[in-house]
Amino acid sequence: MTDITRATSTTATTTGKTVIDDAVVSKVAGIAVREVPGVHGLGGGAARAIGALRDAIGQRDHGQGVKVEVGEHQVAADVVIVAEYPVALQDLAEAVRSSVTRAIEQLVGLDVTEVNVTVQDVFIPGEDDDDKDEQPARVA
Repeated sequence: MTDITRATSTTATTTGKTVIDDAVVSKVAGIAVREVPGVHGLGGGAARAIGALRDAIGQRDHGQGVKVEVGEHQVAADVVIVAEYPVALQDLAEAVRSSVTRAIEQLVGLDVTEVNVTVQDVFIPGEDDDDKDEQPARVA
């Protein structure tokens, strides 16, 4: 009989087993990324748009922009971020790697083999603010 439960990590003890789902690992990584100063958001444009809708109805997806590949003892993660301008991108990527690695190893108990960071966009304060770019009305 094949066990079809999708599990990240299964630990068997004499008193039972612990199963940690992949979605939990993604959430842990997503929360860790959001804690890094200089990260404006996670995910590509479409994911951020859907995320904004989810936030509006109070159902934030903490795993947005994070994809994990989980084995029995190891995790590899891919993270897509939007950086704040003028943060040094290489330093930001390294801080994201460190934060994700630390969170997964401490909270989930799995070794992290790699964390790939893709900087999808740069957020420039003031550029996306509608109030600052509005032109005065030409007609009353």
